[in-house]
Parts: sequence; C-alpha cells; structure tokens
Amino acid sequence: MSEQSKKLGLFSLIALVVSSSVGAGIFSISSDLALGAAPGPALIAWLIVGAGILMLSLSFNNLLNKKPELNGIFSYAEAGFGKFGGFLSGWGYWLSAWLGNVAFATMLMSTLAYFFPVFGDGQNIPSIIGASILMWLLTFIVNRGVEEAAVINTLVTLFKLIPIFTFIVIGIFAFKFDLFTIHFWGNFKDNITVSNVLDQVKSCVMVMMWVFVGIEGASMLSSRAKSKKIAGKATILGLIGLLVIYVLASIIPYGLLSRDQLMNLPTPSMAYILKDVIGDFGATFINIGLIISILGSWLSWTMLPAETTLLMARSNLLPKIFGKTNKAGSPTFSLILTAGLTQLFIFTFLFTDKAYNFAYSLCTAAILICYLFVGLYQTKLSFQNRCEKGEIKQLIVGIIAAGFQLFAILASGIQYTLLCFIAYIPGIVFFYVAKKENGKKGLSKNEILLTILIIIGALYAVYLVTAGKVTV
Repeated sequence: MSEQSKKLGLFSLIALVVSSSVGAGIFSISSDLALGAAPGPALIAWLIVGAGILMLSLSFNNLLNKKPELNGIFSYAEAGFGKFGGFLSGWGYWLSAWLGNVAFATMLMSTLAYFFPVFGDGQNIPSIIGASILMWLLTFIVNRGVEEAAVINTLVTLFKLIPIFTFIVIGIFAFKFDLFTIHFWGNFKDNITVSNVLDQVKSCVMVMMWVFVGIEGASMLSSRAKSKKIAGKATILGLIGLLVIYVLASIIPYGLLSRDQLMNLPTPSMAYILKDVIGDFGATFINIGLIISILGSWLSWTMLPAETTLLMARSNLLPKIFGKTNKAGSPTFSLILTAGLTQLFIFTFLFTDKAYNFAYSLCTAAILICYLFVGLYQTKLSFQNRCEKGEIKQLIVGIIAAGFQLFAILASGIQYTLLCFIAYIPGIVFFYVAKKENGKKGLSKNEILLTILIIIGALYAVYLVTAGKVTV
C-alpha cells in the first residue's frame, strides 16, 4: 500500500473532528445549561460561542492554507511568538487532552453503573480498575499505529451519532412550545434584567466550550492528511455539523421538561429526558450511545496528545525522547508517559466529589490558552500581509477569534487557568532540557520573566485551593 493511500481523507478527518468533540458533554449539556440559564439566555450564549468558534475554525482553515509547512496547533504560537510561545501552547494542549480523558473515564464508569451497579457513582475502586484497563487498552491500540486508530474512530463516530439523532427527532415531535416559552428569560418574576440575562449567558460559556474541545482534531493530524486543504475543509464542515447537533440537543429539552426538572436530572441527563418521553428503553438506548461515544472520543484523545508531543520534540520544544517512534510510527514514550499521568489522576477519584466537573473545567481552561495563540497568530499574520487581497477580512477574523478566547477564559473562571499553571512548571523543565540538547543557552530573559509569572500564578492557585475558594 502506498504512503498516499495510507493518508487520512476528508471523511476520516471530519469524523475525527466530530468524534473528538462529541464525547460525554453533549449527553449532560441539557442539565448543565439549565443550572445556569433559561432558554433565551442559552440561545444568546450559543450565538456568541458559535460565532467565536466559527472565527477560530476559519483561522485554522486560513492558517492551514497560508502556512502548510506548520504542523500542530502549537506551531502557530511558535511561528508567531517564538519557541517559548510554541511550548506554552503545545504543553497546554497536551495537558488538556489527557485531563479530558480523565473526565471521560469518570463519566464512562458512572454510565456503566446503570447496567452494572458495582461501579457506583463512577469514583470507587471498581471504577478505577475498569477505567485503568480501558485506558491502557486504548494506549495499546494507538501504539500500533495512528492511521489504523483513525479508521476505527470513523466507524465509532457513525455509531455514536445514531442515539443523538434519535433523541433530537423524538424531541422535535414531543416538543411543547408553551413549556419552552413560559420562562423564556428566567424563573424570577419581575426580576429579569439585562444584568441577570448576561450572568446567565456567562454561566453557559464553560459548558459550551467543553463540548467544542477537539474542534482542532483535523488540524492536529494535518501532517497525516492527504492535503492541508482537506484538513482545513474538514474543520469547517465538522464545526457546522457540531453546531447543529449541539444547539438542537441542548435547546429542545427546554420544551420537554421544565427548567427545574432539567436542573435536577441525574447524569447523563439526555438519558433521563428520553426516559420521560418514551419510557425505560429511552434511558437504556442513550446510555449505550454514551458508552460508545466516550470510547470513540477517548480513542481520539489518546491519539492527539501523543501527536502533539511528537511534533513538539521534532520542533525542539521537548527532549528528543518524546520524538522517538516505533515501527508503526507511534511515539511510544509519549503514549506511556501520558497514560501514566492519566493513571495517577484516575486514582484521585477516591478523594474528590466531582472528578468529572473538575477534570473537564481544567481541560477546557488549558485548551483556551492554545486557542488564544491561534487567534493571535491569525491576527499578526493578517496584519503583516494587510495590503494583500482579502487580508483585512482575515484580520477581522483573527481579532474576533482572539477576543472571544479572552472572553471565554474570564467568563469560565480565571482560577482554572491558574490551576493549569501548576502543571506548566515541570513542562518548563523539559523545555529547558530540550534547549540544552540542541546546544542552546538556558532560558532567555523574556522566558525567565514569563516563567516567574507562571510560578506566581501557580502559587496563587495553590492558595485558592487551600483556602477553599476552589473546590477540587
């Protein structure tokens, strides 16, 4: 088989974008949104988040076409802001990916408990054992070859979308318009103000950004695509599909149950909504779909962090050992290191009450840093080429993309970004070692200054945790 025939095509890349994003979040998005917002503010939030993510996707598409020699999400930060910028973006992406896997592990075990009560709430010893076995199995699959794993992922994507589409179709037929509109802006009589609506909108941002994490999947594996153009096209088409699915799956439930009912549903809320509409079979059907969905996303997110560290090592941002591959072309050391750290975090299931929420909050906070660098580089590149045709439009796209990511970081809670800084400290040590391996001096003055700021942020995050201001 030729090398070109082994490359990933448009359909496989679209499947990767969809599968990387559609994981556990969509199955609980109804209750998660209802906790903070009525349908009106939720729709406004979708408009804002959808526009922001669209600008990000257009930035990915533009950069893939304009800078086809760049590989990996971190390469844009490196090209625009130097080696340390590339490291900050890449390390954040790697951190986000394996924290996302911890969230998947928690949700998967709690979902399996619907069929096998031994798993309890998904955070007991049987859950740790089950999650660990699955994690190492997926690591083994990816270690056999990334392209082969992507083929499996394409098939899983098809199966996981069936229950979601079924839920949407049944929901449309059972939709009650009067229930949807009765408390359209909130449940507080005579107290619906602009400030109140904006607060509800802000409460949606973290939840909505969590379900979009993975939108960059085609970009991350663009070096394995048949062409950069195909990877960019896959990102846009994948986003359009995701937006339609997410808006329908999250807004329709407001017309099936009251907001108070949605807020108090067990996890995953989609299962219990369908149970209310068609009976016990609905919960069983959705839970099976969720299990398949999580396994597919977990597989995708086992590929992506390994690919990130591999490309970072090749760019001399990490020590050379991260770039070593086996006969199948997979970075074995990186896969094992990532799996080992995920394993350590899985053990914390015994010590935290809300492992899923905490893991996905950190995951989202970490990737927002990477997305911010993409928007900033899009802005910088377009400004440099502003005299060329079409670049003013691209400049506006970059400004909106970067501005939205800053808004998302602040709206989601800056404390989670500061907590991520703790994990940046050992990464900076690896960055320092990589520089030495390549005959470079230690950290530059600017790198030292940024490192000091990161350490200060990390120390403040430790204070927030010990003072009980952030619940772990």
